[in-house]
Amino acid sequence: MTLYHSATSPYVRKVMVLAHEAGLVDRIALVPASGTPLDPGSVPLEANPLGKVPVLTRPEGGALYDSRVICAYLDALAGDRFYPQGARRWDCLTLEATADGMLDAALSIMYETRLRAEPMRSDAIVAGQWSKIARSVTLLEDRWLAYLAGPLCMGQMALGCALGYLDFRLADRGWRKHAPTLSRWQDEFSARDSMAMTTPPG
Repeated sequence: MTLYHSATSPYVRKVMVLAHEAGLVDRIALVPASGTPLDPGSVPLEANPLGKVPVLTRPEGGALYDSRVICAYLDALAGDRFYPQGARRWDCLTLEATADGMLDAALSIMYETRLRAEPMRSDAIVAGQWSKIARSVTLLEDRWLAYLAGPLCMGQMALGCALGYLDFRLADRGWRKHAPTLSRWQDEFSARDSMAMTTPPG
């Protein structure tokens, strides 16, 4: 398999964390690729017309894209270990969707502040996107800690990557001050080998 990736992409990190946890890293060749909403850059458009990483090409043919699709595929290769069955499955999927939504909002903030010329930037858009993250952090702190203490699943990996991205790019907004228990969980989760080996550079 070949994974088109960027070392700073939190969605790529999700895939790589799962690959480490599932013991699949040695089966994946990494090819650097990156782009923005304004320019697909080096992302292979013939594999992903959306111009985003991660993209996974497979020996049997056909490319997979969107981190959730790739993670589900890799989990199937690993024996369906990280998407639980029964009632816990829906919690896992909801947690993964929450984490990805936080990432979507965080990246919107980054694009607004880095890609737009300063006269065109909207403080209202930044505030609106951050409010999504803040509400999610509050919900996770108030209602999800018991689940987070349970067996490892894809939802936890996605959340670890989402909170890690907040620390990486938006630490000055101080999400940790409002969620001390979630902050401790993140510190413990970040100590996992899979997280340590995928820490973004810089």
